[in-house]
Amino acid sequence: MAPAPAAVAAARPLSLPCASSPRQGRQGRACSFHRAAPSAPRHTRVLCKSAAVLPVQEPGRCSRLRRRPLCSQAEVAAGATVDDDEACELVSGSDLVIGEGDDSVRAHLFRAVKNNNGTGILLLSDVFGFEDSATRDFAYRVACNGYNVLVPDLFRGDPWKPSAPFDEGGFARWLAGQAPARVSGDIDACTRWLVDEFKAAGVSRRLGVVGFCYGGARLVEALARDADAGEGGRCFSAGVCFYGSRMDASLSARLAAPVLFVCGDGDPLCPVETVRELERRAGGAMAAVYAGRGHGFAHRPQSVEEDADAEDAFNAMRGWLHDHLLA
Repeated sequence: MAPAPAAVAAARPLSLPCASSPRQGRQGRACSFHRAAPSAPRHTRVLCKSAAVLPVQEPGRCSRLRRRPLCSQAEVAAGATVDDDEACELVSGSDLVIGEGDDSVRAHLFRAVKNNNGTGILLLSDVFGFEDSATRDFAYRVACNGYNVLVPDLFRGDPWKPSAPFDEGGFARWLAGQAPARVSGDIDACTRWLVDEFKAAGVSRRLGVVGFCYGGARLVEALARDADAGEGGRCFSAGVCFYGSRMDASLSARLAAPVLFVCGDGDPLCPVETVRELERRAGGAMAAVYAGRGHGFAHRPQSVEEDADAEDAFNAMRGWLHDHLLA
């Protein structure tokens, strides 16, 4: 069921094409720290013609064997329709290494090609990491709407590898190995890269940040640090947090950028009470709470009903970013 606040619906720009379903052509598992086995490897291909781009295996690229969820399938520009092959050309992808030596961070950049609005988005993944197909599919869809989406490797090549049954002790040990100071430093380094790439170059005046689960909690922390930089030093103008796990609600008063918090009312990892407190205390925040939904429904929908709410949440995010970054 869609969230009640009419303001979320009102925020959706009618001029933007409707994104296709995230479940179209792929299946995944709900983000309850379990994940479906990876699909068979695809052909390695260069996703961008730049000489600096490395050939990468892209699990979510278009294929006649597995249909990718297109960014629009309706109007991408001037009301034109696109097929699979043309949709592949709407976004280029490249592997990056940000920083040097032990402080370097791997990342993947999805860059809109035909309708680029010059705006950068930092996307912080869940515990499955930046190479997970559900995360990359979502980043691709965001880029299809004109953005340049940077997805960093928050775990330095060591994402959570799920087991069945779920190993709570093993997960706790893995999580303890992800040093908060190191993760925060990597996020800040990627933020500076986006500033240099888009803001300092005069391409865009605003940056946005999107986070899921683990990345949602890091989003709250990153925006609090960003606000501490003061009016002239802030980097982000908007954020969208999808079911952030273990979020620190005490940081809410420090958030300066408007944040849309998306969650389900049946998610033990993201209690509605925490989300409501963040909404109440953070300036310009809004919560979209979906009845009957658990963790991960927006980027890992598991049913037709979840698919509809995932689509609604994606459009709410798209409207929020449009209003705060482009309007």
